[in-house]
Amino acid sequence: MTRRLVIVSNRVPAVKERSAAAGGLAVAVRDATARRRKLWFGWSGRTTLRQTSRNVPSVTRVGWADLATIELSEEDYSGFYVGFSNSTLWPLLHYRSGLTEYRRRDLACYLAVNVAFAEALVPLLEPDDLVWVHDYHLIPFGAALRARGSPIRIGFFLHVPFPPPEIFAILPRWEELVRALDAYDVIGVQTPQDAAHLNQAMAAAAVAPRAEAIPVGIDPSSFAALARRAAQGRDPLRLAQSLGGRALVLGVDRLDYSKGLPQRFRGFASLLQRFPEHHAKVTMLQIAPVSRGEVAQYRALRRELDELVGRVNGEHAEFDWNPLRYLTRDVPRQTLAGFYRLARVGLVTPLRDGMNLVAKEYVAAQDPADPGVLVLSRFAGAAEDMAGAVLVNPVDPDETAEALHAALTMGIEERRSRWQQMMVAVERTSAAAWAESFLARLEGEAVPLARRRSFA
Repeated sequence: MTRRLVIVSNRVPAVKERSAAAGGLAVAVRDATARRRKLWFGWSGRTTLRQTSRNVPSVTRVGWADLATIELSEEDYSGFYVGFSNSTLWPLLHYRSGLTEYRRRDLACYLAVNVAFAEALVPLLEPDDLVWVHDYHLIPFGAALRARGSPIRIGFFLHVPFPPPEIFAILPRWEELVRALDAYDVIGVQTPQDAAHLNQAMAAAAVAPRAEAIPVGIDPSSFAALARRAAQGRDPLRLAQSLGGRALVLGVDRLDYSKGLPQRFRGFASLLQRFPEHHAKVTMLQIAPVSRGEVAQYRALRRELDELVGRVNGEHAEFDWNPLRYLTRDVPRQTLAGFYRLARVGLVTPLRDGMNLVAKEYVAAQDPADPGVLVLSRFAGAAEDMAGAVLVNPVDPDETAEALHAALTMGIEERRSRWQQMMVAVERTSAAAWAESFLARLEGEAVPLARRRSFA
């Protein structure tokens, strides 16, 4: 019988997220592990006045998994999530050391919440379970589980980039976090560069290097089918009608400074300034749901984007044409699929990204007979396999403008050729291939005890 898979992540997807704007992790894991019995454990997204360590998990059975959730105390939400995870680790892992904020109490809270999570999960475990831990919020979770006597197989996957060790060493007590990785039997990251950086950090911390590049993907065939159906839905048809025959440039990202949105808007403005033939012939739609609004840098980013949108439209709009449309609310995944299929250009230009599944979804959604063009940052993990994309350095607005011009004027034969190259890569690195590859390693031989430090 197939062993049960226990997925551990900071957030457990809400039931409604299965068919709406679910995050990349939720979509990839759900699509890739459909045939396995699963328990998904993590934070419910709710806070409480009680201490986190006193909260008992709530277990809900849904069609595709059992969901076990725990609430965070308000103090732990501030220190673990807003503080160390998203004000310290997130910017540092995305090479943004200047935005990194560090407080000792936040690190203490981060470590304590990982212990509380481990203590809450232990009673739910079965002897033959496979435990798959996800992302930077839970780096020390495996060590906390080992310290409670768990001998089962535990793997860890980092969805975000891992910077050069010289950057990561800016973090006080960085060795403590890297040594905690020794608790894991398998460690996966998105790209060979991420693996090289993490293995260098592990070696420097006297931990046996074992990070491997196992790129995450999507289910391309199901997403392509979704896009075909969605293109005839109400909202995509409304969008098409509103364009009035103009080409659509589409961006879809969380509102986050790692996504390069100010640079993207400046690049689009440069297109309109330098290539007047596109005036009133193209519309850009940027969908950027607000996230982490309690973090000061995100509030400042939203103000900057609001100002940029007003400036671009004020300088270039006509009475019957706004060149830049900007939404800061969630859009259902099915609707997005229809928008992708409609877009002549998919504009994916993060300053740094672990993978970026939007790039893969855009490719999968295209009409093979008349595909759009992907303009992609060379700093996205997806660029590793996307030979058919038009690659850009998003810091240079003129380079982005030139790429957009090339995409908007590209002939049908070149568009088809580029799309076919990318579709082959998207199918090869699918969500199923990612999960099968990682889980095959996790079900393999354990890391010898002699190579693993004690966490008792």
